[in-house]
Amino acid sequence: MRVIAGTARRLPLKTLEGPETRPTTDRIKETLFNILQADVGGSRFLDLFSGSGAIGIEALSRGARECVFVEKNRKAAECIRENLAFTNLKESAELMECDVLTAIRRLDESGSEVFDLIFLDPPYRQGLEKEVILHLVHSRLVDDMTTIIVEAALDTDFSWIEDTIFTVIREKKYKTNKHVFITMKEL
Repeated sequence: MRVIAGTARRLPLKTLEGPETRPTTDRIKETLFNILQADVGGSRFLDLFSGSGAIGIEALSRGARECVFVEKNRKAAECIRENLAFTNLKESAELMECDVLTAIRRLDESGSEVFDLIFLDPPYRQGLEKEVILHLVHSRLVDDMTTIIVEAALDTDFSWIEDTIFTVIREKKYKTNKHVFITMKEL
């Protein structure tokens, strides 16, 4: 796995071995950032369930002004630290070693600015994406300009989202998974 574009282009990234993480492939990462390219530069990026940090690092490499990484697995968090140091992007990064809902609550309580882009890649088929998005309904971390991107299994149902303040604006399917793009509904 490597950084696809930007200031850290072509630099290899460490990943954790084993079933605990499921790194986004370079091809899928490239497709995702081709979709997001107009929104990444200067953005505030939140990478939830960060794993190796590859998505947030790609955002920083492509010009995001800052990225907050959230990862509760200690080994994965260390991997993120090493990848940020190796890519020289640690100055624009913050790593929160805790579960995602705790991180959202702490960011809210600290008066954190709104995020432009929120990416989450939770373990598949556990309903965690729904739990996080329902938590974001009441969060000051999102506004009508925020885009939330969820990486999920192909069979993950998002029909429930229409009962919230959010709506699905795009879905990009791959062989085994998909990216679902979500924003606030227009009033």
